[in-house]
This record gives sequence, C-alpha cells and structure tokens, in this order.
Amino acid sequence: MAEGRWEPEGGMWVEADCNLTSGESLVRQFLYGKRFFKEEFGVDNRILWLPDVFGYSGALPQIMAKCGIDYFMTTKLAWNQFNKMPYDTFKWRGIDGTEILTHLVTTLGVGQSENDFFTTYNGILHPDALIGGWHRYQQKDINNDILISYGYGDGGGGPTRAMLETSTRMEKGIEGLPKVRQAFARTYFDELAERVKDNRRLPTWEGELYFEYHRGTYTSIAKNKRKNRKSEYALMRAESASVMAKALGLKDSCPNDTLRRLWTKTLTNQFHDIIPGSSIKEVYDDTDVIYKEILDTAHGIADEALQAIADATAAAGRKVVVFNSLGYTRSGFVTLPAGLDAAALRTGDGSAVAVQKTADGGAIFYAENVPAMGYATFTVSDADERFAPCAKMEGRTITNGVLTLTFDEKGHLSSIFDIENDRELVPEGKRANVIETYEDIPHQFDAWDLNRYYREHRWEVDDLVSFELAENGANRAVVRLCYRYLSSTIRQDVVLYKMSRRVDFVTEIDWKETHIHVKAAFPVDIFAEKASFDIQFGNVERPTHCSNSWDFAKFETCAHKWADVSEDGYGMSMMNDCKYGHDVHDGVMRLSLLKSATFPNVDADREVHNFTYSIYPHAEGWKQANTHRVAYDLNTPLTGVVTDKAGALASAASFAAAEYGNIVLDVLKPAEDGAGVVIRAYEIHGRRTHAKIALSLEGEAFETDLLERAIAPAAYADGVLSTVFKPYEIKTFLIK
Repeated sequence: MAEGRWEPEGGMWVEADCNLTSGESLVRQFLYGKRFFKEEFGVDNRILWLPDVFGYSGALPQIMAKCGIDYFMTTKLAWNQFNKMPYDTFKWRGIDGTEILTHLVTTLGVGQSENDFFTTYNGILHPDALIGGWHRYQQKDINNDILISYGYGDGGGGPTRAMLETSTRMEKGIEGLPKVRQAFARTYFDELAERVKDNRRLPTWEGELYFEYHRGTYTSIAKNKRKNRKSEYALMRAESASVMAKALGLKDSCPNDTLRRLWTKTLTNQFHDIIPGSSIKEVYDDTDVIYKEILDTAHGIADEALQAIADATAAAGRKVVVFNSLGYTRSGFVTLPAGLDAAALRTGDGSAVAVQKTADGGAIFYAENVPAMGYATFTVSDADERFAPCAKMEGRTITNGVLTLTFDEKGHLSSIFDIENDRELVPEGKRANVIETYEDIPHQFDAWDLNRYYREHRWEVDDLVSFELAENGANRAVVRLCYRYLSSTIRQDVVLYKMSRRVDFVTEIDWKETHIHVKAAFPVDIFAEKASFDIQFGNVERPTHCSNSWDFAKFETCAHKWADVSEDGYGMSMMNDCKYGHDVHDGVMRLSLLKSATFPNVDADREVHNFTYSIYPHAEGWKQANTHRVAYDLNTPLTGVVTDKAGALASAASFAAAEYGNIVLDVLKPAEDGAGVVIRAYEIHGRRTHAKIALSLEGEAFETDLLERAIAPAAYADGVLSTVFKPYEIKTFLIK
C-alpha cells in the first residue's frame, strides 16, 4: 500500500445487501468497516464502493453522509430488466433530502453492442471496451472522464499481465481512442466533484435506486432472513439491557468486546450473496452455527442484565418484571416464563390481570403501560380469579368486539369486518388470507430472480385438513388451520386478541417442493394509487398500478416490518416478523413467504419454517394509526422475568422515552470507546419536530455523527434532551 499499488477503499464491513439489512446494521457496517480500515491501513474511507449489490435503499444517502462518506459507486443498476438509468453521474437525494455524488461505471464488455445498456464491474482493459464505455457514458456535457473498474473482480483473479501491458500502450495515446490514466478511485471522485460542483446540468435522482432484477433475493433462504432479523433485535436488546443494568449500578461494565464480535458476525452474514439467499448450501450450514452463537450469546447477555434488574425491584413475594425495549410506553401480551403457574397477576395498584393457559402448554397475560425502555412489576396472585373469554364464535364466525372474522369452507377469510368503523375489508366475492403458489422457473439466476411471468401459473392452497377453535381465553382466541399441499404441510394459528385490531397468522410450513413461490394474499376494499412501505429509518411510497415501464418493473419490492394501503379515512397495514418481499397491486396485498430455488443450493427452503404475519385494519392513515409501533410490537415483544427476590429499586421505571409518536428511539447502547452511552433516534412521519427525549442518565450530552464523533454540545437539562428533527432525520447523541 505504501508503494501506491493498493487502494484500501469501500466504506462497509462487507459489500452488504442494502435491501434486507436494517438501518442500525447499515450504521454498524460503516462504523466497524471504517474503523477497520483506519486501524489496519491508516485511511479514512470516503467512497461507498458497492459494484454488485441488488438495489439501494433511499435511506442510504443520509447514512453515508453521517458516516463520513462523500461518494457512491455501483454498476449493478445497468443490469436493469426494463429501464435504462437516465444518468451515470448525478446527485442521489435520499428520503430526508441528503445528497451524495454518485457515479455509475459504464464499462462495456469486449464485443458488446453499444445499443445494449448492460455494463460490468469486471472490465477488460481493451480498446473496444474503452471506447464502448465512453460512448455509453451519458453526462459528457459536464464531464469528460469515465472510471473503468478492470480485472476479474467477481472471480477474484484481478487484472492480468495482458491488461496492464495494454494499459501502458493506451496511456501514451492512440488516435481515435480516449487516453488512459491509472489512478485511485478516490482521485477520480475528488476530481469529478470539483468538475461538476455548482453545475446546473448535474442531474438529481430522488429516492430509492430500485434494481429491476434479482427480486427473488427478498425471499430466498427464508431461514437466514429470519435469523438475521432476530439477531439484529437481539443485539439491540442486549445493548439496551446492559446499559440499564449498569446505570442502576447492578453491573460494573457493558460487554462491549463481546457485543462488537457478535455484531461483526451479523454484518458478515449480510454480504450480498449470503443474506439474499444466493449462496451454496455450505454457506448456510455455516450461518446456522454462527447465528446460533449470536442469538444464544445476545440473549444470555440481555437475560443476565434483566434478571439483575428484576431481582433488585422492591416488591415482595413472587413477581414478574416486564421489560419494554422500545422508546415509548406500551401495552402488550407477555409470554410467561416456563415454570410459573399462576391464574392471575396483580398490578401495582392491586388490579387483577388474567393469565391464560395456551394450547402449547404455556401462558400469556396482558401488561398495560409498561414504561418506555424500562420495566413494570406484576405480582403473582393467590386468589381464584375468573375471567370471561375474549371472543365469541358461532359456526365459522368469530369476533372480539372490535373485528369479526368469517372463514369459508376452505379456511379462507370471506369477511374481515371492522365493527367500530362499520367497514368490510374483503371485496365482494373475494377471499383473504389465501396462501397462493406460483410456478417459479426464472430464465437464469434461479435463487436470485423472480420473473414477472411467474404470475401466469397460480394455484391456491385449499386442501383444508382440519379447522378448530384451539383457544378462547381471557386474552386471546386461536382458530387453528391445517392444510395439505402436494407433499407439504401448512399449519396456521389465526390469533384474535382481546379488544385488539391486530390479527396474527402464526404459521408453520413443512415445505418439500421446488421451484414454487409462495405468497399470502389479502384482497382489500381500499382504493389507493400508492402504498407505503417500511424501510430503514423511514418509509417510501410506491405505485399500486403499472401505468408506465418504471412502475411495471416494480412488481415485487422490498420492505421490512410493514406495508400499508390507505385511502382518505381508512386503511390496512400488513406486518411480518421476518419477511421482505412485497407485492401490493390492484387492490391486493401480498407477502412473499417462500421461494424454493434449486441453484446454487439444491436444498433451498426445503425444511420447516416458522414465521408470523399480521393484519391491522385502522381508521385514518398509517401515521395516525401508529402502524410503525404495532409492527415494532410484533417484532420486539415485551419480555417477562420471574423473581422471588426484593431489593430497593422502584417497581416501575423508564430509562429513555421519546415525547412524540413520530420520533422512534431506536438505540440505547454503550459508546464504542466505553465512555458513556449512545442514544439514536429518527423521525418516521416526514415531519419537522421539536422533540424532547427523557433520559435517566447523568452527564453531558453531545450530538454526534453515526460514527459517534462529537459534532456539538446538545441541550440536555433535568434529564431532558431537546432537539429538532428534520423529516426522516437520524440523530445520535452521546451522554457521558
């Protein structure tokens, strides 16, 4: 490197997938990636170099900028299936307004027609490729230099002797051929930035960079996507629990080294052929072992910290201490730890809380108003309490007083009726919660691709083996369905909670098939030209129609925890705990469940899968209905810890709370250098907000970038942090 022959650049820990990876994981990709390059090579990366990644979230520009990244490079968008990107050099504007100078490599293959807009990151230093790349470049009016990424990069072979010899000759100049100069990518981008700055003809692309290809990667190898989602939340829970225990004086320090090691393992598994499901079988044999270590260790760290807090609470006798890892006061159902046999619990004011035995031998109860990033205590009651069932069922119709569900003879929902809003969601003649299967045989790239023609061969799962009311207690009712499909079995619990609008579909699929794509379909009687989708640190709107070629290309898109369709005054959200592929078009909401390719992994997805998806009908739009909070509740449920010990801590406490519902308090973690606590929050409604965050932490506060480098002192007095969030802005604070 000292000789100038190697350029250590890239920005992230690995070349990470940017669709499936969570917002916090993207931050850690830069945090640990840039730190590695700084410690190992003494350089500060300024380029996000992602030649071969399958689409780019609209949240990335802000994340890049707040991680000290100035430039972005890719080639993959030139692989688009239908539409040619109109720009090669442009400003990429994210969902919050942040702009990053972006350049797409325009290298053509040797002998490739210039009418073909495909470009490559495996460039050959050859006159034909060079002149083709120059002719292909679309911003000649503002820039006369292009970037050639040459060598056999995808196979790891690098440049050859012949390429370097050819480069030496072309550097001297050949008539009719652009002159070649060997330089670092950083040199190219610095010169480009200087050349195009303030140029009114420099175009801008706003929002996500959707890749019109490899749409199957949102779904392939479902188990890996589930374990990634669970690992991300487990690590964040471990961090917040450790911070709380230390702040209460119950631990001397937070296990930073262990947490960092677990994070880097998670980040490695987010490489753009691992988490997308496009790797060979042996990769997933390895990740099974790695994810088990991550989850076991992270849960162990959190459980130890939470047990210490529970043991120190003041209430006497046997009790359940319920922990809330989210930044707002919430209520929800808690699974009782094994071994606790109780008919009821009591709140701090003595009110009785029903404990319901579940069909699987466990028990649940409803915990109200658990403080934000904090806990509340419930004591075990010895009284013989009686509670009425939460639902009524007549024939195949069940209601909890809020929603009424009607099942047809095949177990599908012929009606979802919202009692309060006097609204039927299922269009006349349609049925909802239909498991649909499609023939899925792409032209090429089996695990990667989902081609639009898959829709031409569709079947419904309708061989209903059994239908029963498995539970109807004080807290929830469960309708249990079992289907047979070819050689596979699908079991599903449709869960209706007491006075709740959220309906869960807890699903187990023992899958034996190949080349079949599986979706859950919900036709909805809601007219909306656009649907909203959850992405990292925000959300985007996408069309529900195919009015032009750009809309036509988005027949399958990526979202994280939820998608929503709403008209003025009413809507429905669809949520999940580990799925990413969505299809919301022409009045039908679909969630992709399984893909089952055979290349490059012949056994892909042929195993037992467990996951939950949910629906949430609501008045008004998703913002007024707090869809994002309901989706967080599904993904990060309240946790109960049992103890017989008593200490001096209050029976309920909050460590961090955001005042407004549009401010998501996402992270409470130990500072990377061990000195202080880091808080990260973001705005989710696209609304400028004067926000207050209450913290039970002492010390000075500083606003930082995403790498935890101080920018300026923050307004922090009497335990309240005051700040202004711009729409979709991410803010990070250090308290020390």
